Amino acid sequence: MKPPENPSIESNSKSILQRSLGDTARIRPAKPTTNGSKPTAPPPNGQLLPSSPLQKRSRRRRSMASTVATSSTPAHFHPISNPTIMSATDTKNGGAMVTISSKPTLITTEHMRFLIMDAPRQANLHLYIKECRRNHVTDVVRVCEPTYLGAELQSAGIQLHEMAYEDGHSPSEDVLKLWLDLVEERFFGPNPNKEGTIAVHCVAGLGRAPVLVAIALMEYEKMDAVDAVMMIRRGRRGAINEKQLQYLEGYKCSRRGRDGGGCSCIIL
Repeated sequence: MKPPENPSIESNSKSILQRSLGDTARIRPAKPTTNGSKPTAPPPNGQLLPSSPLQKRSRRRRSMASTVATSSTPAHFHPISNPTIMSATDTKNGGAMVTISSKPTLITTEHMRFLIMDAPRQANLHLYIKECRRNHVTDVVRVCEPTYLGAELQSAGIQLHEMAYEDGHSPSEDVLKLWLDLVEERFFGPNPNKEGTIAVHCVAGLGRAPVLVAIALMEYEKMDAVDAVMMIRRGRRGAINEKQLQYLEGYKCSRRGRDGGGCSCIIL
């Protein structure tokens, strides 16, 4: 003899099952169709519904990001290998702890090496000098307002270059000339330094400094603006905003590349 059915227990069991599966797997009743075809039956208990369009788009974005990260490029980024941000005790300021705010990013090609940094302060300049020495930096390019004195850099055998331009704006012709002259002299001159590195920094190391590095990649590595920006962003997340990207897309290469090719793409 079958036990009597209890509708309230059955209803409570379904409610508990729906809550345990969550919003993305909620059981929906079959919807009637207008073309006379058989309605789609709800999935059996315990099975998930097909992924929503939003979930599919998210998976595609993750797949694209993975493809970009593993694709081969003529240049490479190298975030500083030290897994922790460098720090030291500043004995001049009562033993306060000083650190490097964000890890410098080393970007290399076959012929060029750049170290993108945020702006040092006088209190932590010695930590940046240590990073510069480890990466064989010969020159530091400052594209923002001074936040430290240059004498300590000079004592370390590193030359400081002032190429400041206003935040949120494109570099002037004078700044571009100074920058490209320096790049050519260090990497493509009569005696190029194959292991030398040019360090460049703005305030946060996300705007003006990466823009100059992207220009060098476009001028001498035949990279278009999008490829240069993507390569920089892999090592320095958040670098180069939309306005700066538009400037780079409209940038016209003015120097000859290593083989006379210059930029591979000019947007007029």
